[in-house]
Amino acid sequence: MARGGVNKAVVQAARLAILARGENPSIDAVRIEMGNTGSKTTIHRYLKELDDGRERAEPVAEPIDDELADLVSRLAQRLKEKAQEPIDQAREHFDQQRKALESQLTEAQEANTELHQQYEMQSLALTQESESLQETRSTLQTEQTRNAGLNQALAGFELRLQDKDEQIRSLEEKHLHAREALEHYRNAVKEQREQEQSRHESQVQQIQMELRQAQQSAMVRQDEITQLHRDNERLFTENRGAQRELSLLQDQLKHTNSRQDQLLEQVNRIDSERTLLQERLRVALLESQSLKQSVDEQTQANKVLEIELLKTQASLDESVRLETAVVTAPDAAKDD
Repeated sequence: MARGGVNKAVVQAARLAILARGENPSIDAVRIEMGNTGSKTTIHRYLKELDDGRERAEPVAEPIDDELADLVSRLAQRLKEKAQEPIDQAREHFDQQRKALESQLTEAQEANTELHQQYEMQSLALTQESESLQETRSTLQTEQTRNAGLNQALAGFELRLQDKDEQIRSLEEKHLHAREALEHYRNAVKEQREQEQSRHESQVQQIQMELRQAQQSAMVRQDEITQLHRDNERLFTENRGAQRELSLLQDQLKHTNSRQDQLLEQVNRIDSERTLLQERLRVALLESQSLKQSVDEQTQANKVLEIELLKTQASLDESVRLETAVVTAPDAAKDD
């Protein structure tokens, strides 16, 4: 079915307007001419009917006069204006919607930026709060540990306090016993002091007698001390003389030590020379032994040569004797 407002007359008017412009009245061109209204199927059906009707009417059709052309032109203009009006309204509505949407988009972007800033601030605050919470938890754990230690220490202190209370009660009892013992001791000391005082008086009298005897002994000791002082002065004088003699002996000892050092130096020098001479003697002995060995070897060689010489001499003598015997043998034969 055709949409409301789209009929064969409207399609025909749009087709005639397109033909009047010298264009091809296609389905899309007709639809655009009608303001993009109507379905393509309906427009195609009406165009086909118009084409079929024109083919049937062409053999008897008469030329279109100017009035019909003017009517068609005005109709096309009105249709165009009528079709343009909803387009303008739609475009204006679209522009308003676009501006509203752009305004909303700007507001949304600003709100998004503000929300992003708030999100960053809240994230930073959350991070700080998390760090603070972590520190608080750590502090709480430390305080809990410390409180546990304090509670344990408090329990220990309470036990120690109870022990101290027990010790105080025990000390009070001991103090009471000690006070009773002290009172008893004071009475005993008083009695002992009275006894000692009487004994002291007798001892004082005895000491006074001993003191008088000691004074007499001290006078004798004083005389002895005076004599000792005199002996000490005499010994001091003798000591100074001995010191002078000791000083002289020390000087002589220094001189003797100096002389001894010189003698030791000479002895060391003589020892060095003796060592050198011993070394030379050892070398000379080695050379003498070497020479003696050479002489012995030479003597042995001479003996060998003498033996060989004797052997040679004996051989020569034997040869001479044989020659003599040979020479004298013919002479003896002649004599016979």
